[in-house]
Amino acid sequence: MFSNILIYFVVIPLVMLLGLFLCRDIKQIRAVAVTGSVALTALSVWLLIDFLGLRAANPDVPMFYTGSWSWFAPLNIHLAVGVDGISIAMLILTGVIMITGSFASWEIPQPKEFFLWLVLLATGVYGFFISIDLFTMFMFYEVALIPMYLLIGVWGSGNKNYSAMKLTLMLMGGSAFLMLGLIGIYYHSAPAGQPLTWNILEIVDNAAIPHGWQSFLFPMTFVGFGVLGAMFPFHTWSPDGHASAPTAVSMLHAGVLMKLGGYGCFRVAIYLMPQAANELAWIFIILTGISVVYGAFSACVQNDLKYINAYSSVSHCGLVLFAILMLNATAMTGAIMQMLSHGLMTALFFALIGMIYGRTHTRDIREMGGMMQILPYLSVCYVIAGMASLGLPGLSGFVAEMTIFVGSFQHTDMFHRVFVIVACSSIVTTAVYILRVVGKLLYGPVYDKHHMTLTDAKWWERLSTATLIVCVAGIGCFPNFFADLIKSTWKFFGALNM
Repeated sequence: MFSNILIYFVVIPLVMLLGLFLCRDIKQIRAVAVTGSVALTALSVWLLIDFLGLRAANPDVPMFYTGSWSWFAPLNIHLAVGVDGISIAMLILTGVIMITGSFASWEIPQPKEFFLWLVLLATGVYGFFISIDLFTMFMFYEVALIPMYLLIGVWGSGNKNYSAMKLTLMLMGGSAFLMLGLIGIYYHSAPAGQPLTWNILEIVDNAAIPHGWQSFLFPMTFVGFGVLGAMFPFHTWSPDGHASAPTAVSMLHAGVLMKLGGYGCFRVAIYLMPQAANELAWIFIILTGISVVYGAFSACVQNDLKYINAYSSVSHCGLVLFAILMLNATAMTGAIMQMLSHGLMTALFFALIGMIYGRTHTRDIREMGGMMQILPYLSVCYVIAGMASLGLPGLSGFVAEMTIFVGSFQHTDMFHRVFVIVACSSIVTTAVYILRVVGKLLYGPVYDKHHMTLTDAKWWERLSTATLIVCVAGIGCFPNFFADLIKSTWKFFGALNM
């Protein structure tokens, strides 16, 4: 069954790029950015509604809306598309972040050029989530990474040139590992005498990758995607990149782009090489467990709001990879819910930090205080984001982390349970740095008398933050809907311990 609907997730951003190129004033630029983002989100929601009916009627079909166009016949490269419940959840997340990021960048300098690069980044993200051809997926992956250098290097702040270059070099280094892994998968994608393929579904059906090659290729692909997921010790690009990036770029970067790492790890490394995943997961459990704890402790000693949230992202994204490596349905469902939760709440954090910085011209919590009485709306929003991050029941962080820890603890051996307990300790550490920031930033005496003249959030800022808060609360209050959407995928991971 083939439907052209998925192609519009690439076509609409391309039309947005053309529209932005033709724009002549700021109002037109804003209109194109918001209209295109709303259209993509509406398309994602429609796709979800239609998908639920298809899934109920066809529970044994792994992916829907599949289709393929040949790009380069000698190597059997196709523009092959298809989605399942997890892909659709990621598409909706991307749409929400694009809308809220557009409003958060309402007054960005050089808006035309900025939104051109931002939409190009989004094109890569959308294309990645709908692709089931490994080569095409990698192409969109690179399209999503390349604009980051200019978005940070031109519109960033602080030591932006260093941060942009460091981010680019480290992510491109991860891409080199990834490309070698994907080429290896391609050359072992089919039995002898049959045509080789890049198509994920065909590779799974062929089950042709030898065990020895799986053991070699699995680390390469997992590390390649893990670099983007800020896995220790390849995480150092993330705090510097976040600290220097403009608000919307931080929102899209932490909210969506880093999710490409987690998504790629389970869609490619684990799904295509289950034997190696079962045997080698323990190595990466150690690394991701370190990420969870290291990120949380590092956030505790930071004074820059962006660095605090950046190290928090290292911890939360480490928890995503940690849960994926547990290789059971409960933990992996929690991993996807954590991707959604972290994407929304970290976008909310970065939006608020950008709004506060735009008024106070500082991100140092030692130079701010009493913001609750000066900026009450932004302060309340910051508290809500903080409560979601530390796992307050009723918000998305609680259901995601609880599902991860319950699923992870299903392993009865000492190794897994020790690392689960270690990962659980990050909850306490998270509470420490969140409450520390809330206490210093929002309460206490006003540090600078000039801050008393600041004005609270404007309408577009309220719209952006309120949208994210509603989504965070929606996942927290109605987790079963999202869990059921995700769980329908795991039955097709039959070679794992599901």
